[in-house]
Amino acid sequence: MTTNKLEIFINRLKKININVELFGNYPWIYLDKINNVKVKETYLAHHGFTIAFLPVKKGEEISFINIKDMFIIIRKYTNK
Repeated sequence: MTTNKLEIFINRLKKININVELFGNYPWIYLDKINNVKVKETYLAHHGFTIAFLPVKKGEEISFINIKDMFIIIRKYTNK
């Protein structure tokens, strides 16, 4: 299943008390909320902060975009 990486990502953050909400607009996956705070930044899109792309071709896996930038945003919203 292609969402397995997303589930692992979400569950690992939950273990350290960080709740994230995602939304998608195929093939983009956006980071919507972090600990119930709306993410205002955008990255690689006008609709939200892109963290991953769903596979376009059969046999491909979901791919995270820039893990470093993703965690910079997560840290920013969890330090408030």
